[in-house]
Amino acid sequence: MTDKYDVIVIGAGPAGYVAAIRCAQLGFDTACVDNWLDAAGKPQPGGTCLNAGCIPSKALLESSELFAKTRNGLSGHGIQVKGVTLDLDTMMKRKAGIVAELNTGIAGLFKANGVRWIPGTGKLINQSTVEVQEDKQTVQLQTDHIILATGSSPASLQQAPLNDELIVDSTGALSFSAVPKRLGVIGAGAIGLELASVWRRLGSEIVILEAQDSFLGMVDQQIATAAFRQLQKQGLDIRLGACVKGTQIENSAVRLDYEDGQGSHQEQVDKLIVAVGRSPNSDGLFDDASGLLIDEWGFVHVDDQCATNLPGVYAIGDLVRGPMLAHKGSEEGMMVAERIAGQATQVNYDLIPSVIYTQPEIAWSGDTEETLKSRGIDYRCGVFPFAASGRAKAMGETSGMVKILADAASDRVLGIHLLGPHCSELIAQAVIAMELGASSEDLAMTMFAHPTLSEAVHEAALAVDKRAIHIAPRKTRN
Repeated sequence: MTDKYDVIVIGAGPAGYVAAIRCAQLGFDTACVDNWLDAAGKPQPGGTCLNAGCIPSKALLESSELFAKTRNGLSGHGIQVKGVTLDLDTMMKRKAGIVAELNTGIAGLFKANGVRWIPGTGKLINQSTVEVQEDKQTVQLQTDHIILATGSSPASLQQAPLNDELIVDSTGALSFSAVPKRLGVIGAGAIGLELASVWRRLGSEIVILEAQDSFLGMVDQQIATAAFRQLQKQGLDIRLGACVKGTQIENSAVRLDYEDGQGSHQEQVDKLIVAVGRSPNSDGLFDDASGLLIDEWGFVHVDDQCATNLPGVYAIGDLVRGPMLAHKGSEEGMMVAERIAGQATQVNYDLIPSVIYTQPEIAWSGDTEETLKSRGIDYRCGVFPFAASGRAKAMGETSGMVKILADAASDRVLGIHLLGPHCSELIAQAVIAMELGASSEDLAMTMFAHPTLSEAVHEAALAVDKRAIHIAPRKTRN
């Protein structure tokens, strides 16, 4: 093994592997150290996102939606299907196959770009030394630059300690061997809602306990309120202001004790998912003598360009401030690689798209009405419902809306919020528009193909100026 590199990246998730590949593209001799092992104990790149997060969860969301639609949602199209049954084992094998293909793809990209992939646990010793432990062997590697990208892990909850069979985190919830009859979920964030959606479609009765009094507080509340109604209709029993006080294993089931505004309650479920957020993987990442600064929550302290307090050492992705999103980490990896090469790249942290992959999907970027009001910014609002979209009607997916917020004086788009079909794809239009400083008039004057879901963005932009064609004009909300 070479003992000197230009750049060493610790972590091969979407932040780390992108950083490593971009560094190699820029001519740096690059190594990427990662300690992820699959169920068979084989090293795999891709981090949590690929191996136990974004990709396997989306595979199950897709499969479960197809199952539910085939069983209950095709008769309106004149398609009668009888005897639909679930083969969960095949569904899980499909998920694992997708993950394995992408594992192989990243390994191939490392090889094609000349990145040295080193399986093992990396540790920052000082600003020029990384220690790698693999099995019983320990080596020290020298480098000019270090990028820390070790990601995050599911946060624990003292009131609900994990039990391999009955109380699991988000990783365990992706691998149930049978559909639980009654499933509890602690946490109504993106992860909790997506996992609950998977197992509800496959037949579970769902109870979600959320400690916050509001639903999806980070989302524009008009969108969040509409999403709450839709998810409740689908059978997700979402209980807000419900604070879990403890759990108890009883007769191969889980008893939940919780409190809300009406007092103390108990629920019994067959399995319980703890989905209360994620914590940065900074434990054991660095030698105390290195002097690396972290905060009380374990996040590495960085500036706007992801530089730490140690010269030549950077940290990116879930390990640092900001939303724990794969695409945010990837863009930080690109930025850091290019800044090491002397370029002036910068991430626009104001325009990070967010998506919750429920059905309907929830997506947003930029300011909400609530943040604009809190800052005293005068704005105009345009809303267009998918119920008025010809394409959405043809698809049979008319729930939700597109909402555009524009500055009252300049007309510059300040935020776009979506609830509906394929909004995870439509949100890119919003980010592009705001990144280029577009006004709502710019969007209104842009020609969109017909019939498409994206026409809802066009109509929402027209609605900002009360000139939408396919709905009656409405008053601004401010």
